[in-house]
Amino acid sequence: MNEEQLHTMRHSLAHITAAAVKRLWPEAKFGVGPVVENGFYYDIDLGEEKISEQNFGKIEKAMRRIISEGQEFEHFTMPIDEAIEWARANGQPYKEELLNDLKRSGTTVAKDLDADEMGTIADGDAALDEVGFYKNGDFVDLCRGPHVDKTSSVGAFKLMRIAGAYWRGKEDNAQMQRLYGVAFAMQDELDEHLERLEQARLRDHRKLGKELDLYTMSPLVGAGLPMFTPRGTVIRDKLAQYSNQLREAHGFTKVWTPNITKTALYETSGHWAKFGDELFLVTSQETDDEMALKPMNCPHHTQIYASKPRSYRDMPVRFLETTTDYRDEKTGELGGLNRVRSLTQDDSHVFCRQDQIEAEIHGLLASVREMYETVGMKLRVRLSYRDDSDGYLGDPELWTAAQEQLKNAVIANELEYFEEEGEAAFYGPKIDFMATDAIGREHQLATAQLDFVQPERFGLEYTAEDSSKQQPVMIHCALLGSIERFMSVFIEHTAGWFPLWVAPEQVRILTINDTVLEYVEEIEATLRETVLMQPIKYNEVRFARDDRNESLGKKIREATAMKVPVQLIVGPKDQEAREVSVRTQESETKVALSELGEFLKGL
Repeated sequence: MNEEQLHTMRHSLAHITAAAVKRLWPEAKFGVGPVVENGFYYDIDLGEEKISEQNFGKIEKAMRRIISEGQEFEHFTMPIDEAIEWARANGQPYKEELLNDLKRSGTTVAKDLDADEMGTIADGDAALDEVGFYKNGDFVDLCRGPHVDKTSSVGAFKLMRIAGAYWRGKEDNAQMQRLYGVAFAMQDELDEHLERLEQARLRDHRKLGKELDLYTMSPLVGAGLPMFTPRGTVIRDKLAQYSNQLREAHGFTKVWTPNITKTALYETSGHWAKFGDELFLVTSQETDDEMALKPMNCPHHTQIYASKPRSYRDMPVRFLETTTDYRDEKTGELGGLNRVRSLTQDDSHVFCRQDQIEAEIHGLLASVREMYETVGMKLRVRLSYRDDSDGYLGDPELWTAAQEQLKNAVIANELEYFEEEGEAAFYGPKIDFMATDAIGREHQLATAQLDFVQPERFGLEYTAEDSSKQQPVMIHCALLGSIERFMSVFIEHTAGWFPLWVAPEQVRILTINDTVLEYVEEIEATLRETVLMQPIKYNEVRFARDDRNESLGKKIREATAMKVPVQLIVGPKDQEAREVSVRTQESETKVALSELGEFLKGL
């Protein structure tokens, strides 16, 4: 089944869902029911009554009955005024509102709603004289289709969840119940999808973050402002350390900028006009300066570049800064570490000549490739180009040359890529890094962007070989992007079983009894002398001891629940043999104490 057929099938199932709800709740009022990724939803108003997951079984039963009846999907049209009267007579106020809007504004309304349930749409933005309907059994709905021929021609489905949704996405409107379902052509495809969802549930970083004691939230601190525990802070620090190490190997040097700035900086950069409503404003009790918590770092780095004269011999100039930024995200959009108000970026900015773009992008991509190979995620990139519209700033010839250099660098780094016109930022083309996690989900984690605009806005320049003043090109790049967002993906990718180099507790020593405590001290001395050199240089072993008067089985279960990657089991026989039992996820083996350090380095 191709994508178009699958879309039609899912759309038909949305109608079957509404028809089933109508059978069970005859007074139900309906909004829209479009196809979404892997399935569909329908917005429903049942007044005071609420659909719960306990109702899913009877709704699915009613859906299967409709499917088994093999009802034909019959298409017909109706004059717009007659359709409005139909909606009014059938107690469908949401359809009536849509029809009135269609009568006035035609396709503009349909596009704004981003839904399939908009009737037959004519070309242009003219008001409509006629709209389309579909009928299956005794259920009639405003719809432009298409649908399968009959209800029996749909695949496997399952209702998944119910959520609140404001009508047409506006908070002032009525809140409806949005009933979601998933659907696939074959039952085995549905089963595979449900298994992936179950894996995603088990790997949910919010669940694991609590169980593994990685971060916490507090209502006294505020929504979207995570605080990291000692264990979670180790992961943050090691990821940032590795990112810095990779970039420093390519000539980047660290800088530091303050967390607040005058808003004039962002007015000059253009960010105030575009993102002003996302800034946290700061009031001074000493001056009249209008200040803000910094939401990004690039304008600050331009000022470091501009702090002294630059020559073509100085180029490229490379800055890196791993720092926390602040954005006043909407409360309803916050979720775990995915979307936060305090985000830490491993930010990088390059100021270079136009002829240096390809070499600089090549170095950045080599770092990105090494990072994602290390964390075990397959990487591909999207090359985002400009199109022929007027929404882009800068010389088109410069854009063309820059886009070619981006593509050459991606090819040289042997990265899988695809190209999309019209996806560039207004100030330059970009590379979006798309990483695939352990259960097949793709995440955009970071971006490398060319910027022709900020150097111009800030009047940045360098002295060329012919003594003329030239404007540098600015390149923005981060390997991780937001460390908080990366951690949410990384926790779920690993299911909390972090690689040894980044695990908050790498080794736990488990004693069988208290006769081996002196030997344990020798083991600890060996661990203190062991330094793991890959991938981070000088990564000292992080270990703990569990010598409680508890059974070994309980100690192993607790260490495993905390997903400690290496467990050293020590008993009297180990002490006598001058060895330890090394237990990992994959195996358990005996290792001589004298060889323990080298063994750990090889994990």
